[in-house]
Amino acid sequence: MNTSGNTDHVPFSLRRGVRGEVNKLDALFATGKKNLMNIYCTAGYPHKDSTSAVMLSLQQHGADMIEIGMPYSDPIADGPVIQNSNMIAIQNGMTIQLLFEQLRSVKDQLSIPVILMGYLNPVLQYGMEKFCADAEDAGVSAVILPDLPMYEFETFYKKLFKKHNLHVIFLITPETVAQRMKEADRLSTGFLYAVSSSATTGNTADISSKEKYFKKLSGMKFKNPVMIGFGINDNQGFKTACTYAAGAIIGSAYIKALVNVSDIDAATKIFIRSIKGSIE
Repeated sequence: MNTSGNTDHVPFSLRRGVRGEVNKLDALFATGKKNLMNIYCTAGYPHKDSTSAVMLSLQQHGADMIEIGMPYSDPIADGPVIQNSNMIAIQNGMTIQLLFEQLRSVKDQLSIPVILMGYLNPVLQYGMEKFCADAEDAGVSAVILPDLPMYEFETFYKKLFKKHNLHVIFLITPETVAQRMKEADRLSTGFLYAVSSSATTGNTADISSKEKYFKKLSGMKFKNPVMIGFGINDNQGFKTACTYAAGAIIGSAYIKALVNVSDIDAATKIFIRSIKGSIE
């Protein structure tokens, strides 16, 4: 944990926004809890008004953080399952503005961090400054924009995100060279997102075959905690990721679990239990 004079990376328990509120992601990592579970859901999926119910159910049944996908017509980092959920959400009438309204409606009921994941174009259309202000107001802890260049972030937007107490999380892959991994770690706050493979989300490759890559990451002494995502869809994959990182990010498998269900809460409970197994 970095305790230097660089205020971008003060100890988790000390970082506060202009409103004096501790970022929930910092508070979570400050507990030292292991085997963290971050579950992705697409806003407005399976139905336009599902977002709040999904989030509250994830919290109730053991998710440690929630990553909410902002629907976009061209989600380049995502595989068919999440792409399809994006299309359905858009058809349902989901927008960033509506998402913020939904988040504000459950803000006081959520104690776990909320992370927004999406793409740069819709955010720029919304207005970057307005986006950051509305995200802070809605209780968001961090943002992931896979197509936001690191140079552009540092040059134009870093101070804006910091002003609104929003972490920005960058991704690294097995093909990312060490120098760029360190740069992503330097600019990221909250955690560093380690993609298990260079495929899109939902790939079915056994992540145990990536253990050499995970060992490399664990030896790089990043300043940020590492969360591993892409291709984690069962208890064994979750265990493997947690062996080498602070926790795992699960998306496509949960989206599949919500297909044609009549009871979101029951489906979520069963899903989380199947992933966690005996890990607590």
